[in-house]
Amino acid sequence: MPIRRRRPLTAVLAGLILSGTALPGWARTLDYVGTYVWSGSEASFGGFSGIEISPDGTGFHALTDRAQLYWGSIERDSQGLIRAMNSAGRAHLKDSKGVPLPPGYTGDSEGLAIGDDGAIWISFEGLDRVALYDNPDATARALQPPPRLPGMRLNSGLEALAIRDGTLYAVPERTGDENQPFPILTFRDNTWGEAGEIRRDPRWLAVGGDFGPDGWFYLLERDFRGILGFASRIRRMRLTEAGPRDEEILLTTRPLQYDNLEGISVWHDGQGIRLTMISDDNFLLVQRTELVEYRLRD
Repeated sequence: MPIRRRRPLTAVLAGLILSGTALPGWARTLDYVGTYVWSGSEASFGGFSGIEISPDGTGFHALTDRAQLYWGSIERDSQGLIRAMNSAGRAHLKDSKGVPLPPGYTGDSEGLAIGDDGAIWISFEGLDRVALYDNPDATARALQPPPRLPGMRLNSGLEALAIRDGTLYAVPERTGDENQPFPILTFRDNTWGEAGEIRRDPRWLAVGGDFGPDGWFYLLERDFRGILGFASRIRRMRLTEAGPRDEEILLTTRPLQYDNLEGISVWHDGQGIRLTMISDDNFLLVQRTELVEYRLRD
């Protein structure tokens, strides 16, 4: 067998740099941590579209798309893998008059963000709006409705919701055209504004968002491929006064690799940035509620 000489590593690197080829895996690594399948016996269990994990990774709030909010504790082993989700409570969200929201047009809750003060922000599609709750059992505070955006319709409203320094950021699920960027809406002092646009790639829809402890904005996207199932993608970027900067794709999954991932929470586990995602099983027996976790090491 002939011996093939290998090009020196320095020569390979020099060639890549001169050609402008990116080296995404050399500056950081994204490690798969684990998947936990969560189940519950209540009729309201399922359809999870949003999740918030406590800074130490031991607590959670999880939002269904039928106006139900669960919360509780997370048991982890010595490696940080989820071993149990212990539900401590559940609340049926109310409207501004104190009436429990029915599933459907007025109760299609999608985005979840929790402020440093503990206030709970939830976005709804159908009747597009954002509601603020002092606690899960509280009556919703009436807020200024968001502006109507191209592409927003009955099942495509504000899905990605995140909060930073008291300002709420919201990204709609889709835009008017596959090549039209996602607008970034902001909400502060009961006033809506904009913070630039995020490039949209055809087929990919925005379904979840969060700010990490590193200050970056993480966007979870989904692509439904019919009988082939769901594919997911995570992008991160810096949101500056001049708009998004330094955007990079961290993860793109294969169809059927995971279920319908819709919610994302970003926190630090002591070793790196932990990305926790939750799936929407659409209340179907053929789907399941998964919590999927990755760790990003810069």
